[in-house]
Amino acid sequence: MKYIFVTGAPGSKWSSVVKNIYSSGSLDTTDNTATRLYAHSDAYSGAPMHMGSYFDPGMEFGTWFDQLGGYLKEECEAEFDRPFTGTGIRIIKSHVFAHHIDYLKTTWPDCPVVLVHRSDDACLGWWVRCGGFNITYPDYNPYYRDLDNMGYQIAQQNIAIVDARHNYNSIPVQNNYQLAEILTIQPLTDLPHDYASADITVTVI
Repeated sequence: MKYIFVTGAPGSKWSSVVKNIYSSGSLDTTDNTATRLYAHSDAYSGAPMHMGSYFDPGMEFGTWFDQLGGYLKEECEAEFDRPFTGTGIRIIKSHVFAHHIDYLKTTWPDCPVVLVHRSDDACLGWWVRCGGFNITYPDYNPYYRDLDNMGYQIAQQNIAIVDARHNYNSIPVQNNYQLAEILTIQPLTDLPHDYASADITVTVI
């Protein structure tokens, strides 16, 4: 397993799902640099939740990932690997992966896809609370543009995530420790992160 793919709509709290498995020794976290952190004082007591690279149109990486299926495996992997300098399994997170689940599972069948879901309203409200278009990393402005389009993109991504959850033999996950077991990565030292109490639905395909 070379990659762990993660997708969730903006505001789905998918960043917290990723952050709370970062302590596994199996992962290459060299993409987690000082310039790729974002914390907001109104959420999580100001602790950074955006950590490491994000891949989406308009962002630092993955500017063409809305057309992912039109690229060769080698081209995709070159882009996946760009932020990293170390060894280990690399977490590749993109909102627009929601629309390319079949391509991911066909092209990298041994790599799990983590699906993170919350209701559309909860996603949009949380994303606005955490900074909205003033979020400094990653940059949501070029692709998502305005609140109307953001709401539309959230809804479409959530539809695709729910469809994938039903179309594949998805495994429901209760917390970060169980997620580490399902992903077969080394045990965590993070505090327990219970998804139900955080209003998050997490599944793995």
